[in-house]
Order: sequence, then C-alpha cells, then structure tokens
Amino acid sequence: MNKNIPQPAPLYIKVDDRDNVAIVVNDNGLPAGTIFSCGLRLIEHIPQGHKVALTPIAQGEAIIRYGEIIGYAVKEIKLGSWIDESLVTLPDAPALETLPLATKIPEALPPLEGYTFEGYRNADGSVGTKNLLGITTSVQCVAGVVDYVVKLIERDLLPKYPNVDAVVGLNHLYGCGVAINAPAAVIPIRTIHNLALNANFGGEVMVVGLGCEKLQPERLLEGTPDTGTIIMTDSPIIRLQDEQHVGFGAMVAEILSVAEKHLQRLNMRKRETCPASELIVGMQCGGSDAFSGVTANPAVGYASDLLVRCGATVMFSEVTEVRDAVHLLTPRTINQQVGKDLLREMAWYDNYLNSGETDRSANPSPGNKKGGLANVVEKALGSIAKSGKSAIVEVLSPGQRPTKRGLIYAATPASDFVCGTQQLSSGITLQVFTSGRGTPYGLAAVPVIKMSTRTALAKRWHDLVDIDAGTIATGDATIEDVGWELFHLLLDVASGRKQPWSDHWGLHNALAVFNPAPVT
Repeated sequence: MNKNIPQPAPLYIKVDDRDNVAIVVNDNGLPAGTIFSCGLRLIEHIPQGHKVALTPIAQGEAIIRYGEIIGYAVKEIKLGSWIDESLVTLPDAPALETLPLATKIPEALPPLEGYTFEGYRNADGSVGTKNLLGITTSVQCVAGVVDYVVKLIERDLLPKYPNVDAVVGLNHLYGCGVAINAPAAVIPIRTIHNLALNANFGGEVMVVGLGCEKLQPERLLEGTPDTGTIIMTDSPIIRLQDEQHVGFGAMVAEILSVAEKHLQRLNMRKRETCPASELIVGMQCGGSDAFSGVTANPAVGYASDLLVRCGATVMFSEVTEVRDAVHLLTPRTINQQVGKDLLREMAWYDNYLNSGETDRSANPSPGNKKGGLANVVEKALGSIAKSGKSAIVEVLSPGQRPTKRGLIYAATPASDFVCGTQQLSSGITLQVFTSGRGTPYGLAAVPVIKMSTRTALAKRWHDLVDIDAGTIATGDATIEDVGWELFHLLLDVASGRKQPWSDHWGLHNALAVFNPAPVT
C-alpha cells in the first residue's frame, strides 16, 4: 500500500440498533489496528463484507444482525474481532405452527400513475417484453434436433421476419424415464405446460415430441387441474417417430415448415404503449454476499414497491432463502389464507429436504461464506429484502401462474437456474438478478438485469453488471436512488430501448425444470 495516497476512511455498516455486529465496507478489508470514527479498534484483519464484533460476545450469547438472531457464539468473541462462520452456531428455524398470519398487513402505498412501456400485447391480454418463437419440447430426447433446427431458423428464416427477436428451444431434462403419475410429477408437468404460455412467446405454441415418451404431447398440452388446456388449432404436434419422417431431413423440413407459419404471425406483432401495470417482474439473487441484504436487495425491494404502486406484478422466490426469515413475512400476508399458503410451501420444502436427508447447513455456498455470510439465517434475512414493504397478495406453488397483481411469493428452489426456470413458467417477462460474488447467468426468454452489491464487482465486471448498488454502502447513493434507477431501467428494457448485458452477449442458461418426483 502506498502511504502517500490517501486511503478511504474505514467504514462499517450496522443495520439495526440492536445489532452487536457490523460488516466491513472497505475494499480488501481492514487490517488489525484500524480505528473507526466511533473509536472501535480492530484487533485482527477483517475481510470486506465480514462481521466485526461491536461488543464483547460471551460463549453461547446471541449474535444479532438485522435486529434478528443469526446464531450463537461458539466461544467468547472479543470486541473488534472477526466473526467468521466457524464462530456461529446455526439456530433453529422458526416453528411454522406458531407464526402470526396477516397481523401486520402493510397499508397500500399511494398509486404511481402515468408510467408506461412499449410492449407486445397478446390476444389473451397479456403483454410481452420480447417477440420470440418458442419451441416447446415434450421430452429431452428431441433436444438435439431442436437445437439443430434453431440454428437453421436463426440463419435462414429470421432474416425474413425482422420483427421477431429470436427463437428459443424450450429444452429440459424431463418427459421420460420418470414416474409420470407420481404426485410430485404435477410440478414438472405444470412447469413445462406454463413455459409455453409465457407472454414473450405471443401465444404461438409449437410442440416437438418424440412419440414414445411418458409425457405425451397431448398430456403436456392438457396440463394439470390448475392450468387449463392449451388448444392448438392450425399447428400440428410434430412427432419425430411418425412414419412420414423418412430420415433426419424430413424431420427438419417439417419443423421448419411449422416454424415459418408461426414466424409469419409473430412478425405481425408490434410494440405498443402499455401501462406499467402489465409488467410481471421476477426478483432473484445468486452469488450473494453480506452486502446483498444492505445494498442491492433493499434497492430491488424499493423498486418492487414502485412496481406494485403502478399495479404491476412482482414475484420473489427461493424457499430455502426465505424459510429462516418467514416469521417476518407471514404478518405481511394480505389475509390469513395467503399466510397459510405461505406456510404450506415452507412445510412442503421442509419435508422435501428431510426426505433427502439434507439439513439447512447445505446453504449457503462456499462463495457466499467467502463473501461474509455465516449461515442460511443471515442469508435469508438479506434475501427477503427484495420483497420491499408491500403486502403479499398471493402464494404460488412451483410453476403456477398468478391470478392477482401485486407482490407474490412464487415458491421455487434457491438454485439460480431452477428458480429462473420456475419463475419463467409463472409468467415473468423481466427478471432482476442481484449478486455480490458475480455470475454471468441469463435467460433467453426474458431480459435479465444484473445488479451488483459491491462497486468492486461492478468495476471488474463492467460489461456484465447493469447497475451498481455498491454506491449505497459507500454513501454515494441511497437505497431510494438505486431503486428508482432500477425502476426506470426496467421500463427501458421492457420497451426494447435498452438491452441488458446478458442479452448483449447472448449469455443464456439452459432451462432447469424442478422435478421432485422419482426418476425411474
């Protein structure tokens, strides 16, 4: 370190007056001997984002962040020392049967009127942010053929239809070799069914199957009792095993012929001015760190409230990163039934993890811990900040589509790719993704706006990160400032005026349908 260059003042973030820990803000952390303006002196080096003890903490005493107990001290912790994950025992999860339901329903915030975007309005009234041809598959066996044809469509057909943005093969790892009638099979079947209905595909459902799969295309179109049937009028189901296909070329020719009919109709779609209330936005985090809950996620929560005030639909998810903070959410449900629905999804996932003999310590990841998160409790408390302050009006099981507008909890696993796929099936047309460690994650079917929790990441990944929320930690911006920045960017991206980096580079993850049912 060059001593002649002025160094930034040492900074830490304490979230709540009750907290006995804070996180170090400065890049590269701070050395032993550092003295903060309050007089606190570090007795050892503490990495950026990691916790410092603001008071002496006795063995067994509660460690408090966000005003909540995130664990208990394994041994005596001295004032000014580093609290890494090895010093924090995992507390019990909140007991679901004791939680209050709809006891602190937030008052509706004032309506936010006059905000619009340029979207694609569909015949069913839904509005897309992209104009895509989606090719639904009933089984993974056909994925290679669909991938091959997608390249041909991009090369030979799309230039003829300039109003169509792209073609997306909705490939997945389901459809055969599975217990198709198992109770939990409703989740993948519903998911794949609803993926085809995403508003960005314009109602142009195109299905490619093999012929012998367990998930027959007719059953895929029929869906589940809570979905309704997809009616295909002039677009036949393409089965590769049909005798009319003599050779690979015949398969390709039929898929291209059917695709062109869809492209002709999609090419007629035009953007039109739509109220912001037509947006369906998914909120997700991945590669989280200790800054997630104090910079990016609260800014996303502020933008969520702005969208809800516009009448839009906002989804947050990730069961394992909500479960340990669910006691802060059940009082916010709009009524007791929605509260019970939220508890139902938490209990279902508890049973799912128990059946796999997996405990809560499986989350967080090594990268999360390196970023300062001690355990899943601390992670969950930061994760739920994406939900803002609005009332939760509906709870969805995996793959279900919303029936209401406003703030919605859509139950999904926390895995980035699975959560993204499940939110797609629930109808999002945009997604916001926050990260502290960084990930090139993206989705082909919807634009994904990336927000960094730290300025260091935004600078290093300057051509992958769309918004830097690290300015909140340094005091250069407020949560409200970054929330408004995100809100305006959402409208611009939804209108096609701006493109997130993931779309610019074409960084799109494969779909990962959640399948808790047995594989045979």
